Amino acid sequence: MASRDYADIDRPEIATRPQEQLLIESIERYAPDRILCTSQGLAQLGIAAAVQFPEAAVYCHFFDLYRAEKARVYAANRSTLSIGCSADFPSEEFDLAALPFSAQGEAELTRDLLQAAHQRLKMGGHLLVSSDNPRDRWLHDEMRKVFTTVSRRESASGAVYAAQKNTPLKKVRDYRAEFAFRDRGRLIHALSRPGVFSHREIDPGARQLLNAMEVGPGDRVLDIGCGSGVVSLAAAFRAEGVNVLAVDSHARAVECTAQGATQNGLTKIDVELSATGPSQGLGAFDLVVANPPYYAGFRIARFFVETGRAALRPGGSIVAVTKRPDWYHEQMPQWFSNVQIAPSKQFWIVRARAKG
Repeated sequence: MASRDYADIDRPEIATRPQEQLLIESIERYAPDRILCTSQGLAQLGIAAAVQFPEAAVYCHFFDLYRAEKARVYAANRSTLSIGCSADFPSEEFDLAALPFSAQGEAELTRDLLQAAHQRLKMGGHLLVSSDNPRDRWLHDEMRKVFTTVSRRESASGAVYAAQKNTPLKKVRDYRAEFAFRDRGRLIHALSRPGVFSHREIDPGARQLLNAMEVGPGDRVLDIGCGSGVVSLAAAFRAEGVNVLAVDSHARAVECTAQGATQNGLTKIDVELSATGPSQGLGAFDLVVANPPYYAGFRIARFFVETGRAALRPGGSIVAVTKRPDWYHEQMPQWFSNVQIAPSKQFWIVRARAKG
């Protein structure tokens, strides 16, 4: 089975993102007992907070399990630093929250996290946020929607905003989104949240994957990188007795898929939060479906394909969707037989069978 190595991390070579460095330089003026933070790297902000405040409890939150596990290795087991992966911030109260953001980030996720951080702060607690855009105004405006008074400090590498919680929020917005899609005439309901791939809608690539996949009665189906779960939900409805395992490294994706299954009354969809592929049923699946991302030089696509091969029974099928078929033409024959790659609108559908 494919696996990921978390130990190949050389701490001195990993640079801290500018927006995270701005917060590291800003937290020293506070004296918190409990600190909540996020990281766009490997918990550098959490590590700095644990060093700066050795008596404080520091929690660094990730949505993605792969990054969280790499961060745990990088943090070298600091006793006062906890690194967690979950769909939401922990429910405890904090004195200080520090959130770095990128100007290229998702707007709705930023709003969601600002609101969640405000809710987790105790009365009188402080929120620090940063942007890697020195000319930022958007994040400043969003902060002022949540806090009555916001201070701003600008530098060549970005901007830092600070605010104190003095009153509870007048209105708490629900950023979850329900949407419906049709698959072979059946209306299926799905749920998504900010941070989950293709939030609020079915991804065009997933639509082509739905059109291409064939599911038979009693099939065991593995959905690698399930996202909001639309492919898993459709697969479970395709035939009698279908069992689906939906796997993703993103905590919110797994949560959304599980809730979508419940909403549609599907009892044979299991979900697993994993950064290393499924922990059950290896070598026994009839069908693997995947919509791998295109970035990282096909490193993630390779992981999906290798994981799928390990999960399939001999003769089982994999169906994947891509916009860049060349890599699949070159690489798939080493793991699969009967490799077929055909266009499907602006995408390509990859089909293959596991060698016996």
